Amino acid sequence: MAKEGVEKAEETEQMIEKETSKEPAEGGDGSHRLGDAQEMRAVVLAGFGGLNKLRLSRKAMPEPQDGELKIRVKACGLNFIDLMVRQGNIDNPPKTPLVPGFECSGIVEALGDSVKGYEIGDRVMAFVNYNAWAEVVCTPVEFVYKIPDDMSFSEAAAFPMNFVTAYTMLFEIANLREGMSVLVHSAGGGVGQAVAQLCSTIPNVTVFGTASTFKHEAIKDSVTHLFDRNADYVQEVKRISAEGVDIVLDCLCGDNTGKGLSLLKPLGTYILYGSSNMVTGETKSFFSFAKSWWQVEKVNPIKLYEENKVIAGFSLLNLLFKQGRSGLIRGVVEKLIGLYNQKKIKPVVDSLWALEEVKEAMQRIHDRGNIGKLILDVEKTPTPLMANDSTETSEAGEEEEDHEGDSENKERMPFIQ
Repeated sequence: MAKEGVEKAEETEQMIEKETSKEPAEGGDGSHRLGDAQEMRAVVLAGFGGLNKLRLSRKAMPEPQDGELKIRVKACGLNFIDLMVRQGNIDNPPKTPLVPGFECSGIVEALGDSVKGYEIGDRVMAFVNYNAWAEVVCTPVEFVYKIPDDMSFSEAAAFPMNFVTAYTMLFEIANLREGMSVLVHSAGGGVGQAVAQLCSTIPNVTVFGTASTFKHEAIKDSVTHLFDRNADYVQEVKRISAEGVDIVLDCLCGDNTGKGLSLLKPLGTYILYGSSNMVTGETKSFFSFAKSWWQVEKVNPIKLYEENKVIAGFSLLNLLFKQGRSGLIRGVVEKLIGLYNQKKIKPVVDSLWALEEVKEAMQRIHDRGNIGKLILDVEKTPTPLMANDSTETSEAGEEEEDHEGDSENKERMPFIQ
């Protein structure tokens, strides 16, 4: 039975590859058509697993429903959550095949019924509940925001997930004020750099950060005290601030939960907003999941009460798409755009990648090699000799790799097929 199931899965995947490899006729306006339906390019995740599950395909172009906007996408953001989605390493993962991605920027191309406040041609950024890594997306108007004239599309695609997450944690949950101190992990990543910039808007805020050593030179000016991600940062922080810190922002989980709680001052706030320690190899690892879960310190509410400490969790996507707090997030976006217009914050873009290069881009995130945000530039031409054409499928099997320790510092060869 198991063998039969594997054979059926392989047969289904081959059918998907066969269908997506067909080149439809090109219309007079440059768009592609399959029958009477216009088509677009999109990155498709054929099944959960390694990088070979991603490919560039053609799909029917969506049209806006009531309350939705149709956006011609210019750029899309890549986030660590996209790695976890690819591996199926999330709660209640959706069915595959699917188009990944949760944020994008572009130009409004059509309006659904009852949409007000937007016009065709508006430059916007948006949250999307999947489907962002495509040439065209449709998303409800409550998740769409106009962008300033001087904000590039790549900056706009780097803005929503990172800055909204950072602002909400610092100001809506932890109530950051003058003279406070913050510890943020992965200080060189997109959220880490957003946290550092937002902290700089408040006087006399001390930022402690952990990051891979090779990133320190590039980010040293944005963080007050910087430690290697593998160092004993608890002792390093206490050597500088014996009382600890007011806010801990943890995207790692595992044993960092207990360490973070131990560093909190009275009335301090620990916020968990990710669990990247669960991702070690290219595919989902039940060992890494179990290890991370086992290392999480059991939280005693009585101890929190006695020590005057606060523990919280934050998931922006759940807040938007499951808990209906789009109004709150719109207010946050408006404040952030105000700070951008005042030149107080600016998205840090690590690099731009063509849709065909999605595997290489995702590998860079996996290796923790990025400083700031990786962007899929929909109009970018693949780099010769480097890009992997994801429309060409590979029959090679997956190899699970262990990227713990110093492996993230290695220069990796691109995926050439």
